[in-house]
Amino acid sequence: QVHVVESGGGLVEAGGSLRLYCAASGLTHSIYFMGWFRQSPGKEREGVAVIGSDGLSRYADSVKGRFTISQDNVKNSLYLQMNSLTPEDTAMYYCAISLLRGWSLDRYQYSYWGQGTQVTVSS
Repeated sequence: QVHVVESGGGLVEAGGSLRLYCAASGLTHSIYFMGWFRQSPGKEREGVAVIGSDGLSRYADSVKGRFTISQDNVKNSLYLQMNSLTPEDTAMYYCAISLLRGWSLDRYQYSYWGQGTQVTVSS
C-alpha cells in the first residue's frame, strides 16, 4: 500500500521562502512521477511542479523561476523549494504520485495523494 505524507508548510511573509517535504512508502514501481499540487478555497486543485524518476521536471508558469522541485529516489522523497513567495501562493499543498508516463500537471493522472500541508503567505 502506497503512503504519502507531506510536511514543511507554515506561515511566511511575502518575499520569504519555505521548503516542503514529501515522503512516500510502499512504492514498488521503478518508473513513476511525483508532483506537487495546491488548492485554495473555492479554487480547483492545480499542478505546481512534477518530476520524473529520471530527474526531469516541469513547472506551472505561475511558479517558474521561484519554485524548485527535487527528489531523492533512494528514499522516495520529494522536495519543493519555494522562494519569493506571494500571498497568491497561499494554499494547501499536496504531494502526489503518478504511475502514468509523462510530466503531467493534471491531477487526474495521479493515483496516490498525501493529506496536504498548509502554506500561508502574509502580505
